[in-house]
Amino acid sequence: MRILTKLLLAVLLVAGLPGNVWAQPKPALKPAATSQAETWWKETVVYQIYPRSFQDSNGDGVGDLKGIISRLDYLKSLGVGAVWLNPIYASPNDDNGYDISDYRRIQPEFGTMQDFDALLKGLHQRGIRLVMDMVVNHSSDEHEWFRQARSSRTSPYRDYYHWWPAEKGKPTPRYSFFDVNSDAWKYDSLTNSYYLHYFSRKQPDLNWENPRLRQEVYSMMRFWLDKGVDGLRMDAFQYVSKDPSFPVLPAGYEKDIIRYYGGGPHLHDYLQEMNREVLSKYNIMSVAEGAGSGPTDAMLFVDPARRELDMAYHFEGVDLGSGPDGYKLTDFKRIYTRWDSAFAQRGWLAIFLANHDVPRMVSKFGDDRPAFRDASSKLLTTFILTMRGTPYYFNGDELGMTNIRFERIEDYRDVATLNGYQQVKNQGGDLTAFLATAKRQARDNCRTPFQWDATANAGFTTGTPWLKVNPNYRTLNQADQNKDSNSVLNYFRKATATRKQHKVLVYGRYQLLDARNPHIYAYTRTLGKEKVLVVLNFTAEQRSWPLPTGLTPSGQPWLNNYPSFMAGPTLALQPWQAVVVPLR
Repeated sequence: MRILTKLLLAVLLVAGLPGNVWAQPKPALKPAATSQAETWWKETVVYQIYPRSFQDSNGDGVGDLKGIISRLDYLKSLGVGAVWLNPIYASPNDDNGYDISDYRRIQPEFGTMQDFDALLKGLHQRGIRLVMDMVVNHSSDEHEWFRQARSSRTSPYRDYYHWWPAEKGKPTPRYSFFDVNSDAWKYDSLTNSYYLHYFSRKQPDLNWENPRLRQEVYSMMRFWLDKGVDGLRMDAFQYVSKDPSFPVLPAGYEKDIIRYYGGGPHLHDYLQEMNREVLSKYNIMSVAEGAGSGPTDAMLFVDPARRELDMAYHFEGVDLGSGPDGYKLTDFKRIYTRWDSAFAQRGWLAIFLANHDVPRMVSKFGDDRPAFRDASSKLLTTFILTMRGTPYYFNGDELGMTNIRFERIEDYRDVATLNGYQQVKNQGGDLTAFLATAKRQARDNCRTPFQWDATANAGFTTGTPWLKVNPNYRTLNQADQNKDSNSVLNYFRKATATRKQHKVLVYGRYQLLDARNPHIYAYTRTLGKEKVLVVLNFTAEQRSWPLPTGLTPSGQPWLNNYPSFMAGPTLALQPWQAVVVPLR
């Protein structure tokens, strides 16, 4: 689950080697890093797998761990160094696994703990690390902690959650992202109280003010890290700290939700405690999903001197252009340049354009019309893999998979879209407009099954898939692209290899060129005496771009998504052309 701000508000309010060669049996305390330190998690490429949609092994229509295991050689062929697995814990699936009922069990649909152990071993044998989601802002209402908490006001688990006794009257309003009434307080008759849920009613918020709860979470984290997991993504963690008095918030606070929900009074105390007790004792990476409202807030999470987390995963870039008019390239450049500038000397960023909570990247930031889909997919890949920061890449984007754009609400499965639709319906709002927005933004657009080949259901399952397969799988699939040296897939493989070969693309200083150009995104990366130029034509037209004084290409491009490239005083760029060329 992402920290949905502009995107979800728009959707709802229309009227993440044998054994583990990296984990040590008795790990030493991890020293505080510096921004200049070379570490594996800065140099890797993270590939995100949405388990339900990747590969089904038993014909029940749901992807599973054995399915992923069957595709491990494919993952190695991509050149990625880490896999981020969306939640695979036991869950009622109200929010596709982000509502966890048992943190130490595998969701039966996905397999068994033995399957997980085999997956982890298989990844490590291929030199690939595993990053897991830690969903600890909330649990499922079917978790035993919550069952006990709601059984009695005197239950020892009562303070694992946030409660408001009904005799005090209705609680002060709090907004819920997924609730059909946007109400984050749900009345529970068993104890005549309300419980807090920032997300769906089946996702009660955990009470991090309770030290017993925090120790339970730390114990659970150690359980997975002791198995050999190599990284943790802290889902929605910036929301965990609350003011338990729940003061009245100003009218319209939900339009600036990060300000009022994020960065509570003890958030960084909890992170520093977590680092001391858990994270510092393992050679892993830790990622902050969402990190305040801007670079200054984000730095508090990942400044090495603060000993909290390693990497910030911000949403300002992917939140851009969620409306029907899309985005302006000048805004896109400004956002990514501002974040890079803020992290130039310390801290570290994730670089991404898609995940399980946003549309397919080629449908939002590229051009998914058949004539331009391949070129624009390759351009976006070039951007992600040549910026400073750790690249995150969502499964299927290496093929140029596109939004499915369902016509009917009955085809959707996501709680955010279904409850948002019901809310608009209850209010007598414009359902046609809602569905038009969902075609652009709904999370199910990126969750359709992986398109392996042109056989039935794209080779994902022999049964009925849990979510419909995009019909374009017959011409857009892995099997066909694997055989085509010029495919989007093989360009991705070349790009990951290029980044691995040239550390200037990892650690090099970033400098934006021609900031006001509304069509061309150009920048240099410089490390020591090595300097490289990246030029991206973000349009479906041919463009000319004069080289700035002092920049002289040297040799053949490292990457080029067209067959040819003529270096000269002015570059002639084809539609959606991307070129990475060394400079003298």
